[in-house]
Amino acid sequence: MNKLKDKVAIVTGASKGVGAAIARQLAADGALVVANYASSRSGAEKVVADIEAAGGTAIAVDADVTRKTVR
Repeated sequence: MNKLKDKVAIVTGASKGVGAAIARQLAADGALVVANYASSRSGAEKVVADIEAAGGTAIAVDADVTRKTVR
């Protein structure tokens, strides 16, 4: 299904649990996904790999969205 075609979804906490499931579903619905993580790079990379294996597009981004400054 492509109801989110040409849309970009930024998912915080996308490296595990509910965030990972949301990222996968948004990609399945056609969104380009930014999988944000603060601590689990490997988890976010796994989510990205899953999305790409299913034909979607995603990237993993390390960012702490609780802080105003860039790391």
